[in-house]
Amino acid sequence: VQQARATLTEVIILKIETYNGRFDNEIIALILSIQNDETKIGLSLQEQPDLLDIQVIISDGGEFWVALSNDRVIGTIVLMLKEKNCDVLKKIFVEKAFAHKKVGLSLYNEFLKYANSKGIEHIILNTPAVAHISRRFYEKDGFKRINSEELPVLYYYPDRDSILYMLNL
Repeated sequence: VQQARATLTEVIILKIETYNGRFDNEIIALILSIQNDETKIGLSLQEQPDLLDIQVIISDGGEFWVALSNDRVIGTIVLMLKEKNCDVLKKIFVEKAFAHKKVGLSLYNEFLKYANSKGIEHIILNTPAVAHISRRFYEKDGFKRINSEELPVLYYYPDRDSILYMLNL
């Protein structure tokens, strides 16, 4: 019985849905917690105006997905459309307790499916220099490290210690 109980607690009910405004406070809390408590990059909400007005991302043709477990936000990912068939991958965050449950991969697959359906040619992203696990994930998926002069579009990112990546689809 104890062994069966342990197995049941590892099962998560994962639901991925597009942004609908229901979870704004949870989204902000999750992202700020990971950025500031886990990775210690020290970004304020004011430095990330997209979090205060997520609807702007969507109205420009982008998309924002939320991963839920039992109706609680456990992950996010954002596709921000730029010019020249280029997307920006932003705000890919997964609650630490769910990091090994393939939540990030599920979110990323939704992102790629959408990007491919829109005919996107390039995906760019920035990730904190301290985020070694994230960088390995991107590199394994074919992202190439670039410098700011190689960006195909103008792109602002608040973390000055970020590493830039680009994926050609």
